[in-house]
Amino acid sequence: MQFLIFALTYPIIWILSRLPMRLLYIKSDVFYFLIYHVFGYRKTVVLENLKMAFPEKSEEELFKIRKKFFKHLMDLMMESVKAFSISEKEILKRYKYKNPELVNSFAKQGRDIALVGAHQANWEWSTSLAKVIDIDVYGAYTKLNNKYFEKYVRSSREKFGVRGYKTSEMVKGMQKRFSENKRGAYILLSDQSPQPHKTYYWREFFNIKVPVHTGAEMLSKKFNLVVINYVTKKMKRGYYETEFQLITENPKEFDNYKITDLYTELTEKNILDQPEFYLWSHKRFKHRDKVPKEFL
Repeated sequence: MQFLIFALTYPIIWILSRLPMRLLYIKSDVFYFLIYHVFGYRKTVVLENLKMAFPEKSEEELFKIRKKFFKHLMDLMMESVKAFSISEKEILKRYKYKNPELVNSFAKQGRDIALVGAHQANWEWSTSLAKVIDIDVYGAYTKLNNKYFEKYVRSSREKFGVRGYKTSEMVKGMQKRFSENKRGAYILLSDQSPQPHKTYYWREFFNIKVPVHTGAEMLSKKFNLVVINYVTKKMKRGYYETEFQLITENPKEFDNYKITDLYTELTEKNILDQPEFYLWSHKRFKHRDKVPKEFL
């Protein structure tokens, strides 16, 4: 069954990925009309998230943000398909890095680096990171259930030099590299909501107390990683710019959860700059009524 699904779907993705971006954006417009105006996919979820995050905004403002979000989401879907065949020249033209010298300065010092970030603008094209950073780059990923798609998707994501670890094997992989005295930068997207029973820390995110991931902070302290946030902004349709923001080069000097606080504050600020390009379609505040007493 897995092969049958792959055999039926792969040719469609292959053909789509080889279309020029202008044609893919026409398809994006069609999908937007269907998803937003016909099926109403997650419109309620997105609006509820926006109302909680921006209680000061009028309903008209929230509707505008929601509409822009869904237009961008369909663009992102097409850009993700394009990632399978996009050339190095085209991705570096469309996905620029503002200050890679910040990361490279620590790489030259022989430091290992945690690259923390959020699901903002376009994170799929950050597979080009290895083209501008002078250090091996690794990212955690969730293994696909379909083994045929798993091989195809992984190969696509690694074609520009970023190597992947399954999420469950990320720490073990890092430990192995450190034991072999090999330097690396590790991509750790940390803005999604963990399960409450797996949470060590709760804090405000847009003034709503939620569980937050602390893995990046724990790893940075354990392995003395330089912690650098990276944020991507959408400059215009199909064009992005990523900026690196230093959080700390001395993680062990911080009290517990302070690095997580700094990351969360940066993430909020970056979302506020372009709220329509954050991933609002997941239920970011779904655990707000489960806050343990010690965090109230």
